[in-house]
Amino acid sequence: MQTAIDVTETDRSERRERVFEALDAVDAGETVVVVAEQDPHPTLRQYQVLRDASVDVSYEREAAGEWKLRATKRENVETDEGDQDSPEFDVRNMPPRRRHTVLTETFDLLAPGEGFVLVNDHDPEPLYHELRSVHGDVVGWSYELEDPGEWRVEIARTGESAGDDTAAEATFDVREIPKPDRHPTIHHRYGGLKAGDALDVVAPHEPKPLRREFDEQYGDDFGWEVRERDAGKVRVRITKQPDEAHGDGTSNGNEVTAVEELDVRDRPPAQRHEAIFEAYEELDAGEGFVLVNDHDPKPLYHQFEAEAGPEFRWKYRAKEPGEFRVLVGKAAEVPADAEDVDAPF
Repeated sequence: MQTAIDVTETDRSERRERVFEALDAVDAGETVVVVAEQDPHPTLRQYQVLRDASVDVSYEREAAGEWKLRATKRENVETDEGDQDSPEFDVRNMPPRRRHTVLTETFDLLAPGEGFVLVNDHDPEPLYHELRSVHGDVVGWSYELEDPGEWRVEIARTGESAGDDTAAEATFDVREIPKPDRHPTIHHRYGGLKAGDALDVVAPHEPKPLRREFDEQYGDDFGWEVRERDAGKVRVRITKQPDEAHGDGTSNGNEVTAVEELDVRDRPPAQRHEAIFEAYEELDAGEGFVLVNDHDPKPLYHQFEAEAGPEFRWKYRAKEPGEFRVLVGKAAEVPADAEDVDAPF
């Protein structure tokens, strides 16, 4: 028996829900064919971890914006209850910019007492700090292997996440995070916030270098407020501003969230366009990246306009000699009667 589902033009949450429902409904030996505009393999890996299930995956089509694969459910091998190991989640073949998002989502979906063994090609310590910033002391973290190219960490949810009264979605105490990991971890978490949500950063002093990075990357799209200032401790609340068209914090579907920065200035010119288009293909609806270039990338805009769909968005953040910054992304929703967007120059 074979079931087919088309999850194109869906966000991560809906895509995961539909794939999980389809696989839950089939028996061992039966197949679900998944059609998507992005590689759906990470979603299938989540299914195997969260359902402790065996699924064989084979690709029928792999192309930019068009993926098709077959997921065949297998019988689980019975084991003694005391010998049951945590399922393995190997992310080494996953694009690095997707890993944290998929892993944090997977942890969010774990029930207390559940977990998995993460296999990565480097030390995933920044993930630990990100999980702790949201879930507190219920993050179990135990290294099993630390070898070049293969790190294995058993991650478990040891209890319910404790809420707090700060009204922030996450709290990063950078005094507990290794210095090289601080800013990338905070930027990644900020990228996952919804409009109107906030995160708190606790530091020994006001993190002005981080503020400058936010100014460069996000422009006027964030709020910065010092909420606490004591000797050796400053708490700053960073808020993702609501969409301008909706002062109540809801989105009109045009909102694009920068999830990373792509600086191509050190790349040979012949390699830049390929890297930029690859980054665009990996975006989910509502996501974007800040392109940093040494000259105005206007010709690239016209190429995107010709080849990308109506969800394509382009917004200049800075135009300085030697440094142009552009937010490139995909709108979360595009009305069926959407009109062409005027060029931003």
